[in-house]
Amino acid sequence: MSAAVRRTVVGVDVGGTFTDLFVLDEASGTARIVKVPSTRGDEARGFMDGIVRSGAAPAAIATIVHGTTVATNALLERKVARTGLITTRGFRDVLEMRRRDRPRTWGLRGAFVPVVPRDLRLEIDERVLASGEVLLPVDLAQVREAAAALRAAGCDAVCVFFVNAYANGANERAAAAAVRALWPNPFVTAAADVLPEIREFERCSTAVLNTALQPVVGGYLGRLDADLRAGGFAGELLVVQSNGGTMSLATACERPVTTALSGPAAGVIACAAIARAAGFPDVITGDMGGTSFDVSLVAGGRPALAEQTAIEFGMVVRAPMIRIETIGAGGGSIASVDSGGLLQVGPESAGSVPGPACYGRGNDRPTVTDANVLLGRIAAERPLGGGLLAALDAGLAREAIRIHVAEPLGLDVLAAAEAVLTVADARMAGAVRVVSIERGHDPRRFAYMPFGGGGALHVCAMMRAIGVETGLVPRYPGVTSALGCVIADLRHDDVRTVSRALADVDFAALGAQLDAMAAAAQTRLESAGVALAGVREVIELDMLYTGQTHTVRVGLTRDALDAEGVARAFAAAYRDAFGATLDGIAARVVNLRYARIGERPHFDLAVLGPAATAMPAPLGTQRVHHAGRWWEASRYARLELPAGARIEGPAILEQPDTTTWIEPGFAAAVDALGNLVIRAVGAAPAPSSESA
Repeated sequence: MSAAVRRTVVGVDVGGTFTDLFVLDEASGTARIVKVPSTRGDEARGFMDGIVRSGAAPAAIATIVHGTTVATNALLERKVARTGLITTRGFRDVLEMRRRDRPRTWGLRGAFVPVVPRDLRLEIDERVLASGEVLLPVDLAQVREAAAALRAAGCDAVCVFFVNAYANGANERAAAAAVRALWPNPFVTAAADVLPEIREFERCSTAVLNTALQPVVGGYLGRLDADLRAGGFAGELLVVQSNGGTMSLATACERPVTTALSGPAAGVIACAAIARAAGFPDVITGDMGGTSFDVSLVAGGRPALAEQTAIEFGMVVRAPMIRIETIGAGGGSIASVDSGGLLQVGPESAGSVPGPACYGRGNDRPTVTDANVLLGRIAAERPLGGGLLAALDAGLAREAIRIHVAEPLGLDVLAAAEAVLTVADARMAGAVRVVSIERGHDPRRFAYMPFGGGGALHVCAMMRAIGVETGLVPRYPGVTSALGCVIADLRHDDVRTVSRALADVDFAALGAQLDAMAAAAQTRLESAGVALAGVREVIELDMLYTGQTHTVRVGLTRDALDAEGVARAFAAAYRDAFGATLDGIAARVVNLRYARIGERPHFDLAVLGPAATAMPAPLGTQRVHHAGRWWEASRYARLELPAGARIEGPAILEQPDTTTWIEPGFAAAVDALGNLVIRAVGAAPAPSSESA
C-alpha cells in the first residue's frame, strides 16, 4: 500500500497498568480509543495487542507515535546494562560525589549506589584545559587496555567521559573510536556527544545513564519495530521525548535517556493543546494513573521546561524535559496506618498485579481504588476498560479497609474510606503547590485539568483543595497521553558551552556554531521520514552575572544575536525573574541552546467533539457516599452528552476509559470539543471553545 493511501495515525502510551491507543483516521476525520492491559516485562506484547484490538490494518497505518516508560522503569528498578566508564585520571569518582547532596537534606545518614560501580570506573592519562587546549594527548594504549578489562568484567556498554571534553572533544572522540574498534557491539558513547555542556557531574551522569539504557531501550524498540513490520506495518515509528517532541526510532535508540518520562510529557502536550482550544491558556494538569500522580503547569499555552531532572536521587539527567512533579498517589497506592497512628497513602502501590484488593488477585491491603469502589464512585459491576477484569469485588475492598484502616483508627469503614481519599487528595494538592506556589504562580488563576484513569474521580475535591474555580476534564481522560503522541511535533535540542563574558563573545563564531547546530538538527528531523507542515527554531542563551552560579534562560531571534540585542534580552529576562537588574556587574554567556521543531500537520480537535444533538436520559442512579452521608447520584453515558449539556451534581459520568464524579454543589457543562467544564454551582459561565 502506498504512503498516499496510508492515512491512519496511532498514538500509543504504555503505562504501568494499561496500554492506551488513540487512533486517528485522517481520511474520515474520525477517532477511536483502545485500552488493553500492559504486559510488564514484555511491553511490546501489550503494544501489539492494542494494535490488533484497534482494528486498524497495519498496512493502512502511516505513523505510529509511541510514549514509553521502558527507560524510566529500567532506571527506577536499576535493570540497565552492565556499564563501564573510562575517564580522565583523577576523576573516577565524579559520578559518586555528585553535588555533595544527600537523599535527606537534614538526615545524618544517606546512601547512594551509582549505576556504574567503582571497580568498573577506570582512569587513563589525558588532559584538556577548560580553554580547549590539549595539555596531554590521550594515551590510546591505556584506553585499549581499559576497554579490554571492562569487556572481561562482563560489561555490555562503555561510556568515555573526559573532564573538559565539552571545550574540545578531540581526546574523547579518539578514545571512543579506539574502544569501538575492539568492542563487540555498538554501545560505546562519548559523553560530549550526548551533552557537550559545562558541569562535569551532570554531563557524566547523563552520558552514563544514556549508555546503560541503550541495550535496554534499543532492544525493546528493535523488537517492537520488527513485530510491526512482520505484521504489515510500512510507515514510520516515532518515539516521544521527555521535552514533549518526537524523534525517529534511530535517534531514540541512540539517545534513550531523552525518553525518560515521555508518556507523562505527551499527556501534558495534549492538555496544553486542548486547554488552548477550550479558552484556558493557563492550566495545571494532574495525571492520576495506577501508581503515580504526575502534575505539571502550563502557562500561556506552553508547558514549563526544566533543564534537568532526577529520575531518582543521584540519577541526574540534564536534558530539556517538561517540568513534571511525581508522587506515589495513584489508584493502586496502598493505604496504611503507621506506628504513630497516622494514616498514610502511598508511595507503595499494588500496581496492576496483584492490584487493589477489589481485584481479587491476592492483595489484602486497601488502595485508593478500593476506597472509591466502597464509596460507590466506581461501580463494581462496571470496571474501567481494557478487559482487565469483568467485575470488582466491593466486599474485598470493604474488608481490606476495615482491617487496615478503620479498626486501627477507631472509625467506621465508610469514614475510613473517605479518610483514605482525603489523604490522597491532600498529597496531590501538595504536588500542585510545588509546581505553582513554590515557583511563583498563583494556582487560583489556573484551571485544573485532570487526566489518566483516576484523575476525573477527584476533580471536584482537587478544585476545592487548591482553590481553583474551573475544572476542565478532556473528552478522553484515560488516553490523553496517547492523544498527545498524535499531537506532538518533532523536536531536536542541542547545546554548546560558550563560557565567556558578554563583552568577549565572538558573535560571528557564535552564528556559525548556531548554523552548524541547525543543520545537524534538520538532518535528524529529516531522518524521521514524515511529512511536516513547517519548521521553526528556538534560540536561547544561558546567562548570569559574573560571580553567580545559576543561569537565566534568555530567548533570542537571529536578528538580535549581537552584543546589544543580547544585553537587552538578558536584562529583560533577569528583571522578569527577579524584579531588578544588577547594573554595573558584567554579564556572562554560559551556554548556547538551540531547538528545531518540525511541525506536524494540523490536528483538528473538532474530531473529539460530541456527535450527539439531543440530551440522553440518565442511565439510572447510583448510591454514592460523600461528606458523611449517602447520595443518589444520576448516572450518564458521558460520550452521549451533546455540546451544551449541563449536569448538576451529584452525578456519575461513565465512559470506557474513566469515570467522572461530580460532587454535590458542582455542575459540569459540555463544550464544543466534548470537554467537561466544571464549576461550583452559581459560578460564572465558562468561555466558549474554538477549534485548535
